Amino acid sequence: MIRKAAAADLEAVSAIYEAVLDREEATGNRYTNWERGVYPCRATAEKALKEGTLYVETAGEAVVGCANLNQVQPPEYAKIPWTVAARPKEVLVIHTLCIHPDAAGGRWGRRFVAFAEGLAAGKGCKAMRLDTYEGNAPAAAFYPKLGYRLAGETEFFFEGFRREILICFEKDLTQGR
Repeated sequence: MIRKAAAADLEAVSAIYEAVLDREEATGNRYTNWERGVYPCRATAEKALKEGTLYVETAGEAVVGCANLNQVQPPEYAKIPWTVAARPKEVLVIHTLCIHPDAAGGRWGRRFVAFAEGLAAGKGCKAMRLDTYEGNAPAAAFYPKLGYRLAGETEFFFEGFRREILICFEKDLTQGR
């Protein structure tokens, strides 16, 4: 089940962030641009919770995934050649979607993206957008399988602490309406 997060979920969300970083350190595969204690961290989740945009995916009582789903497009999005003409209020952005590494591969991510698309449709959005670190090969392969188009890449000043190249994806939600 996917639902809006509650304050009681913050510890589990933080634990997912840490588990992703732990897995990257243990395997040597750095797919994220995350920095422990900086982004994402409990404060990241608390901010999204306060804004009412933090969502969690559960299996029974366990939180297995989380994401911040909002309409905030980073300033760098202006450099991307998006193909879906949409006003800011007609775009839903997926931020920091992550599934606990122990639950990865269980179709949780697909369900979360489908949920986000349904949320967007309910808000009258025309497009879904997201960005990810250029080295995130799993995400670069995942989103096109769900109908997302690679829209471009540009340098971001990520969370105000790191300059890096992020790749951006977009999905037209008006197709099939």
